[in-house]
Amino acid sequence: MNHEILRTERLFVGYGDKTVVENVSLLAAAGQILTLIGPNGAGKSTILKTLIRQLAPLGGAVWISGREARSFSQMELARASAAVLTGRPRPELMRCVDVVSAGRYPYTGRLGVLSDQDRAAVRETMRIVGVADIAGQDFDRISDGQRQRVMLARAICQEPQLLVLDEPTSFLDIRSKLEFLHLLRRLVRERQLAVVMSMHELDLAQKLSDTVACVKDGRIDRAGTPEEIFTGDYIRALYGVEHGSYDALFGSAEPEGSRGAPQVFVIGGGGSGIPVYRRLQRMDVPFAAGVLHENDLDLPVARALACAVIVERAFEPVSPAREAEAMDLLRQCRAVLCPLDRFGTMNRANRTLRDWADAQGKLKTITDLER
Repeated sequence: MNHEILRTERLFVGYGDKTVVENVSLLAAAGQILTLIGPNGAGKSTILKTLIRQLAPLGGAVWISGREARSFSQMELARASAAVLTGRPRPELMRCVDVVSAGRYPYTGRLGVLSDQDRAAVRETMRIVGVADIAGQDFDRISDGQRQRVMLARAICQEPQLLVLDEPTSFLDIRSKLEFLHLLRRLVRERQLAVVMSMHELDLAQKLSDTVACVKDGRIDRAGTPEEIFTGDYIRALYGVEHGSYDALFGSAEPEGSRGAPQVFVIGGGGSGIPVYRRLQRMDVPFAAGVLHENDLDLPVARALACAVIVERAFEPVSPAREAEAMDLLRQCRAVLCPLDRFGTMNRANRTLRDWADAQGKLKTITDLER
């Protein structure tokens, strides 16, 4: 079992005499990532700033490697922990190598002069993080993804045991997000860092984190593994989602579907129906979907967006009862779409439904509906 790096005990955080989150109990171990999630304004950033002593705790204590954080000098704290906080940092007139070198100052003494060993550590860290090729470039002239890597390199140069990150992927495109998180995961394992961070990208938090703590209504509402947190309707309740849906299994959010009597029936399956469902939703066309099995890739999106969904048990052929139910809906709809082009033993009834719609002149394409 990985050893404990961070622990908080009955921690109260806030500003002045105003408590934002109370009774915070967190535990972060070496080689693991603890992620804070929750609605905007819940207090995630306030917790993180308190961990690194930017804010004084209003009560309770923070322990780093078995030592209470308030007993650290500023230099000792900078060696034990490092942070990359929200915002676009813009050091003026500094090269990337200068920004990373700032991570060595906790080790340089009062004069702040880098030794050969310090400079070697900077070069090696920039190589590992993948920014060695931009070492001489101005920090304010590189991309957001490169900036975030440079800031991570600076933090790693401090050789911390605890790394605190506040929404580290907020300004990054999808490629940069994935590259940054892959790099972070590798560094956590190789250097046995304990990471505490906040994220709004729930799908990435679900895939990356070892532990998730949910902040809501001034407290840690729930904490556990991603498998324990991302289940059922909990995420929907955590964020107070009233419109649309969130699928905990796939980590995907869907807008609210059109309501009313279905005008179109979609015969899908195996993922073929998903782009059609979303297109109909954008067109504000109420639709029904089926016959889908309980384990079908289409089902979560169909349930989120369709007015009605005909569902069969997993691994069972479509029964006469489900086929009849689907046929009743087909008769009521003005059009039938069938993005599915393969039929087998389990969904043979869907071929029957498609052929009936074709014979009745109801089988259309999505382009037909847009005309």
